[in-house]
This record gives sequence, structure tokens and C-alpha cells, in this order.
Amino acid sequence: MENSKHFYANLKAENAAVRKILRRESAFVNVPNDWHVVVADVQNSTAAVNKGLHNNVNLAATGSVATVMNIAKVKLKDEEIPYFFGGDGVTFLTHQDIVETVITALKTYKTHVKENLHLILKVGSMPVSEIYEARNKISIAKCEINDFLNIPVLIGNGLKFAERQIKDNFETLQGNTDYLKNIDLKGMECRWEEIAPRNKENQVVCLLALCSDEAQQATTYAEIMDIIHLVFGDLKERQPITTTRLKLNATVDKIRKEMMARLGKEDMGYLMKNWLITYFGTFYFKFFKEGKQYLSKVSQLSDTIMFDGTLNTVMEGSPSQIESLRNYLDMMEREGRITYGIHTTYASVMSCYVQDRKNNHVHFVDGTEGGYTSAAVIFKNKLGLSGLTPAIG
Repeated sequence: MENSKHFYANLKAENAAVRKILRRESAFVNVPNDWHVVVADVQNSTAAVNKGLHNNVNLAATGSVATVMNIAKVKLKDEEIPYFFGGDGVTFLTHQDIVETVITALKTYKTHVKENLHLILKVGSMPVSEIYEARNKISIAKCEINDFLNIPVLIGNGLKFAERQIKDNFETLQGNTDYLKNIDLKGMECRWEEIAPRNKENQVVCLLALCSDEAQQATTYAEIMDIIHLVFGDLKERQPITTTRLKLNATVDKIRKEMMARLGKEDMGYLMKNWLITYFGTFYFKFFKEGKQYLSKVSQLSDTIMFDGTLNTVMEGSPSQIESLRNYLDMMEREGRITYGIHTTYASVMSCYVQDRKNNHVHFVDGTEGGYTSAAVIFKNKLGLSGLTPAIG
């Protein structure tokens, strides 16, 4: 494809609900052959969550985004790299001209993750051309969620095929004592307290669903989104991140954890500066116009829907709403149309990548008590019981 380096940046953002875009075949284009899938995945994330390291797992994934996006700003200027955040890892799509730079940066970052978050981050890549050679589909659209946030919507089994192949051939970790000199995690933040639902009876829901039939994938996911819209309301109504519920955690311990996750060392200047910024931020967001505007954009720039060949979403709802959704998904599962995992919990958690506080910030939302990772455990157990080959690593 001519000028394939810019294909995603030049892809028109579709201004419609995701469930409508999924039914619009013309919105999707095949990812060019000279692009690559790059995976950064936390090893044994379920065990880490069970040990109470869910925040570390989220930070490791968030740092992967910061690492790649900061590289992209330098190497690709205003170009866009679509990525898919899964709570315990991130999958990127990159052009061949930048793939080696991205891989090198992530390999450096995984040393940082091992030393400071005490987790193993596995990194690998696969050419899109090999995905097509294996007769897998990988088509993508760009969806305008609101005036500030566009997301990639991917259909096909190609990304999951690549993830399986990459995870089966991850390289062993190589030590790099100079990693701090070469790492750029600017913008990586995690300063918000757990976010409770609007109503006390509500719960936060993390849903993971797979339709393995590529020909039926788009319409099946559109149907699930129809049901979610019908039962839970539109995105604003089911959004677990609301301005009134956002509260900064201004404790020194919280800032220290961010400092170690970002810098990998003690830095009293960083600690005091960012503690003061966070402490006074509680007043800034409450009393200043610019602060209130930022809070408003946080909810609009919160990433709560992902399509990477599977449907992943986090939302909030009442027990009766959740039961209605489960009943419908159970019916679809009995019919052999989907396999799904669902995790309900008492609050959501948020980690952030902030390039600037005007428009360039994105907030990754997950549930407490494991969130997406816990939903994936249920999902994979079902795949194992049914004798299917797992599509989620």
C-alpha cells in the first residue's frame, strides 16, 4: 500500500456509536502487510494479582504505552500508533520503519519493570504479512468516541493469532544496567483513588467476550453492544469514571509508588514536587475553571471499550442490569456463538498517560480485585473446558 506508514493516521474517524460502526463494513480496512504486531505482556499476571500486585500490573502495562508513545513522538512526529490496553499488557500496531525502535525501547523498559515492579514483562513482535499467510483476518476502523477520544476497532482473529505465536516465542530477559539512561516514561501517572460507582448498589463490570467465527464477529459484537446499550444505557450513563467521584490520592506513599514505577530510584525532588502538585491539585480541581475542565475531560478521555478481535469493556450497573446481561450472554454462549468471562467488583481503578493537561491525556480503566485479568481467568477456564484453543494469552 502506498504511503502505508501513514495509513492509520489518515484513516477517517467514524462519528457514530461503536455498535453502528461494527455493522458498517466500509469503515474497516486491512492493516498493511508492512506493519507489525508488537506485544508487551506481564508474565503470570493472575498470580501477581492474587498476591495483591494489581496496581503494579496496571502500572507495567501503562508504562508500556508511555514508552512506545514517547518513542513515537520523536520518531514519527504526529503519526498515530494504534494500541490495545488489556490491564496486564498492551498490543501495538507499528509500521516496519519503527518496529525495531519500539522493540528496543520495550526491552529496555522490561528491565525497569523487573527491577522496580518485580514483574516479568515479555516482549515480542510478528509481521502482519505472516498473519495473512496463516489465513487470519486483521481489519481496523477508527471510532470517534467523543470530541477528544478516538479508538481503534479491530475485527478478525489475526491479532490474537499473533499474540499466541509471540507469547510462545518470547525472548528471555536480558539484563541492562544502563536502562535508566535510555528509558522515557514521561507522562506516566497513577494518582487517583479507587473510584466507587454512582450508586451504592451498583457494581463495576469487566467483560471479555470472543466470537471465534471471523465472518460473524462484527455483527455478534454489535449485538452485544446493542444489549449493553439497552440494559445499561449509553456510554455516558454506564461510564464508571464520573467527575464527581474522582479524588486524588495525595499521600506520600502513592507518589512514592509512582516515582519508583517511573524513575526506578528515590528522588526527593520528584517526591516533594509531585506530592505538592497533587496536594494542591485537590483544590485546583475543585475551585479553578481550568481544573474543572480537566476533570471533565478525564471522563471523556477514559478508555473503557476495546475491540482487538475480542470485545472488552468496563462499565457500571445495578445487580438487576448485570443479571440481565449475564442471561443474554449465557444464551449466546449456549448457542455456541461466543465464549465470555465477566468480573464484577466494588470499584474501578485508573492509571494515566498524560502528555499535556489540555487535551493529550488518556486514562486506562480497570476494575478492582483483578478486573480484566480476573475476567480472563473465567474466560480461559471456559475455553479449556470446551476443548477450544485459547485465543487469549
